[in-house]
Order: sequence, then structure tokens, then C-alpha cells
Amino acid sequence: MNIPSSSIQFSDTVFQSGQSSKADSFTWAQPPEVLLQRFEARLSQQLLGKRAVVHHVITCLLAGGHLLIEDVPGVGKTLLATSIAKLLGGTFHRIQFTSDLMPADIIGGMVLDAQGRGLVYREGPIMANVVLADELNRASSRTQSALLEALEHGSVSIEGVTHALPEPFIFVATQNPLRYEGTNRLLEAQLDRFMMQISIGYPDLEAERELLAQFASQSRPQAELLRAVISHDEWLHMQAEVQQVYVHPSLLAYMTDVAAASRQDEALTLGLSPRALRDWLRAAQASAYKQGRGFIVPDDLLQLGGAVLAHRIELNGYPQTEGMKLGYIADLLQRIPMSPRAKGRVQ
Repeated sequence: MNIPSSSIQFSDTVFQSGQSSKADSFTWAQPPEVLLQRFEARLSQQLLGKRAVVHHVITCLLAGGHLLIEDVPGVGKTLLATSIAKLLGGTFHRIQFTSDLMPADIIGGMVLDAQGRGLVYREGPIMANVVLADELNRASSRTQSALLEALEHGSVSIEGVTHALPEPFIFVATQNPLRYEGTNRLLEAQLDRFMMQISIGYPDLEAERELLAQFASQSRPQAELLRAVISHDEWLHMQAEVQQVYVHPSLLAYMTDVAAASRQDEALTLGLSPRALRDWLRAAQASAYKQGRGFIVPDDLLQLGGAVLAHRIELNGYPQTEGMKLGYIADLLQRIPMSPRAKGRVQ
């Protein structure tokens, strides 16, 4: 591919890496790459030794996606979500999912107004800029279904009236492995609405020693004391610029070939959906933007394939683990041929 790295023409606008389009009068207080680096540095101070995880998290949110974190207790799932909320500012609500949680406890409902105005809409905790759904898979399927409209369309409907969620809207959910008591399997439609599913994992020895040293010296940064590093307007403009990142047609062809192969493979009972491809595309664009590029390269797709695609497929046979799905996706991405034009070095 012969794509200029400085700028890329889009009809009547020009996208420049790290700058807003000419058609946009928004003025940056600091360049977007500086703001994103600061955001990444602050998150990395909370999750020691987890640079790759932090990169995936920021990429997912920058692409406008929702994040699902599956891991054992105590590795920093809630800490991560709380830190994101503080660094982006705005309103933050945490919903603790339990087996008796009802849909109205999440999206709100109609209540009798004390001032005699009849029934009025009372907002639920979903009405926030950043929402943490803690232990999502402890809720019933009925309660999980209440989130489908919010995650896909950014709105909730009550008594036939649609209420828009605030912008930006970021949804971070945690779930425990299914082997844990009291957990329920997430619905396929629910899983497909998460752009990425990741695991944080245990820290390595060096990072864990540093963590303990911070606790011992009482120098551990407190997530509750973090200050916003990116404003809402800046974040929304970044997300708009992400969608202008150029994608070569040969890479689009590769993505559709991967999806077609998954749908025809007898090893799967559920292949990749069009929504999965859309999220894969957006994530790759966000990854390129975060690295200061106005175009995606094959590595953007390959490095994000596992996090974006693995949770959306179903393998034949039971039981199956997330590791098995990740292995399948890694093999699928390698065996589907990529056009020589897509593999070519960007000039």
C-alpha cells in the first residue's frame, strides 16, 4: 500500500494524525497524543506491569466500545473501572449485580410524582458517563436483557418513550469465571455487544513486589483521588477522528474472509457476526490513532483479533474455555491468506 503518513483525504475534510480535521473548529488545549499518553500513564500506575492490558482498554474505549473483564477476584477489575471514571471525569455509577436485581433497578422506571404530576420517569444508575457493572454474570437472563438497548443504541425505553444516555457513555463490566458459585452464562446477544473481553491476570513478581512496597510505605496512588486528564469534548472529538482513520480495501477483504471462514467452519456452532467485524474495524482504527497513524496496518487487526473476536464464537463441544476460543481465533487469523497488498509495508 502506498499511503502518505502525514495526511489522508476524506471528501471535504483532511485527517491529520494527532490533529482535528479542518472542517472542525475544535481547538485542542494539548495535542491528542499527549492527552492519551497521560491517560495511559495514569492507568498504568494503577495496574502495575499491565501495559498491554491498559493499551487494549484505552483502544476499546477510544473506539466507542464497551469492555468486559473476566478474571478471578482481587486482580484489579474494579480498580480499573474506577480509575477510568476518574480520569475521564463526569458522572460514575457502580451497579452491583446480584441474582435478585431487577431491570428497573438498572434502567429506572415510572414512579408516582410527589408533586401530583402523575407518573414520571425516575432515572436508573445506567444514566451516567461511566458505568461499572460489577459481577454482571450473577444477574438473571431477564436482567441482563435490560442492557441490550443501552449497549447497542445508547438509550433506554420506558413505557414506549426512549431516553438517551449521556455522552460519552462508557460501560465496563466484570464477570467471574463460570466455575464460581452463583454465576450465570451471559447471553450470546449480550456478549456480542461488548467490543472486547479481556483478562487482567496476576502481576509478575517485579510488579507485585512494587505493589507491596507501595502499600508498606503508604505511597500507593488512590484511584479515588485521580483527577480528569481528558475533557468530555476532547474525548468525543477523539472518537470522531478515530472513525476517519483510513482502511485499505485489501484489509477489509481480509476481515470479511475471516468472518466467512468462521461461519462455514464445522468446529463452530456460532461464527462471527457483522457487529463483530464492525467492532474489529473500529478497534483497529483506534489503535492506529492512538499510535499517531492516520491508517491501519495488518498488525492492528492481528493484535486485537483475540480480544475483539474470541468471546463472540461458540466451539462445538462442552466445556470450552476462553483460552480455547483465543487459540481458535489466533489459528484462524494465521490460516486465512492476506492479500500481498495488505502485507506490504506502508510507504
